[in-house]
Amino acid sequence: MLETRETHGPSSTETASRAAPYPATDATEQEPDDVARDKQLKRDEILGILSRHDGNRGGLISILDAIQAKHGYLSADALKVVADETGRSLTDIYGVATFYKSFSLKPRGKHLCSVCTGTACHVRGAPIIAQEFERQLGTSAGEMTADKEFTLETVNCLGACALGPIVVVDGHYFSNVDSARVKRVIKKTRAGLDKVEIKGDKRVFPITVSCSRCNHSLMEPGHLIDGAPSIRVTVSFEWKHGWLRLSSLYGSYTLESEYKIPVDTVLDFFCPHCHADLKGASDCPNCGAPMVSMIVQNGGIAQICSRRGCKGHMLDLDGGGF
Repeated sequence: MLETRETHGPSSTETASRAAPYPATDATEQEPDDVARDKQLKRDEILGILSRHDGNRGGLISILDAIQAKHGYLSADALKVVADETGRSLTDIYGVATFYKSFSLKPRGKHLCSVCTGTACHVRGAPIIAQEFERQLGTSAGEMTADKEFTLETVNCLGACALGPIVVVDGHYFSNVDSARVKRVIKKTRAGLDKVEIKGDKRVFPITVSCSRCNHSLMEPGHLIDGAPSIRVTVSFEWKHGWLRLSSLYGSYTLESEYKIPVDTVLDFFCPHCHADLKGASDCPNCGAPMVSMIVQNGGIAQICSRRGCKGHMLDLDGGGF
């Protein structure tokens, strides 16, 4: 563990004081045991993230990104731990955290809803759209709803000016949004933006897969997902190790897991029978994470991205790629 650096001199101290957005705490106050345990657990999680992001594999941005993926935002305690363990000044770390729009110093809801208020969208009624989202969600721009489901924000430009007013929810673009459509956007988000309409979609079809190492079936007929036998594997991430069930309908992203898996987390996949690592030889063409390989019955290989939330997948049946 690196020693903590102390910045001396009034100018640096004053700068750090002005920059820090968090209220000062009295070190003499005694914290309840449950609060102390929770803080220690989060500290241990952050130390684990730091141990996997050394200077050769990634810098500060990678560290902060991993912490936010785990906890949903960058807390004051988290930034202090990063400063203590890396030897960087808290001012520098806070500067990076506030410079990039993707980072948040406040808790975020399960869904991030961004309403564009740039010039092109503004003249087409974006302020009215933003107000309607505020009314429907019962919160203000820049805040999280009481049920922690949504965080609403307004942004200057989303790069699709010709299709404005633009609203983006969890990376999904909604174009030409008007006040009447706001309710439908919220309803669709709550139902699941990645939900696939199984019936009638010819791009969705069942596959039967087995371990690429021991050839044991990974199918679980007694547990259905999307009305079909699920695929069961074992996964690990952070310090967690448990089961993961996937839909066997190729084209569906429905899954169930023993533990809540933060978006952007890269998982290690294992066969539940021989415990072999299911990592394939190639990386995801979308995000670069390792692909997970499984054998398709009657010939072929199915590959899925190991990163939670990535839609990268490939199917090769007898050498014929889909």
